[in-house]
Amino acid sequence: MLFLVRHGNPKNIKDWDDLIRPDVKVVVVNPKTGGNGRMAYLAAWGQVRAKGGSDAQAAEFVGKLYKNVPALARGGRDATGMFLQRNLGDVLVTFESEVVSVENEFGKGKVDAIHPSASLVTENPVAIVERTVAKKGTAAEARAYLDFLYSDEGQQIAAKHNIRPRNEAILKSHANVFKPIKLFTVDQYFGSLAEAQKVHFNDGGQFDKLYQPGK
Repeated sequence: MLFLVRHGNPKNIKDWDDLIRPDVKVVVVNPKTGGNGRMAYLAAWGQVRAKGGSDAQAAEFVGKLYKNVPALARGGRDATGMFLQRNLGDVLVTFESEVVSVENEFGKGKVDAIHPSASLVTENPVAIVERTVAKKGTAAEARAYLDFLYSDEGQQIAAKHNIRPRNEAILKSHANVFKPIKLFTVDQYFGSLAEAQKVHFNDGGQFDKLYQPGK
């Protein structure tokens, strides 16, 4: 997860702490309705932990951040539309790969990508569904496709679409795009995505306690 700001970065946003400044409005997806929003929330919480902070300090930070959210978006497309079409907010917290989508849809030069000091790894899950490939007789093709994703060629294609490559050499060859970030995983600070869902996003969870619009 990273930040998209308006071209030229008029509010001089550089890291997470800037998102809780009183002069900054943040656009994020509702974590109860979209995976993009859940990842943004967990990234905001986890970066406090990555700096040595406690869960109590993380909760305090996240509470302040959501006080700067004028309205929660329903999903990733809605958030981008709010930010670029409705001109709402100063910063959009979203996937690193969203940079390419924004440029394709709205044209280059509309936004700058800001890489915070620490952020959450957000992976696109891939799997072979055994029952389906057995039924269709496509197990070999499915395995070949899965293997291809991690080949040099597959990683280069990922990099072109602003998806951070796993291959270190390919990552270095795109260093102008993929700035260094201290990365952490969901498992490190939340146990698992299922555990995070139960603690933070289910009704009555941490998010409901922290996000109280109008207060």
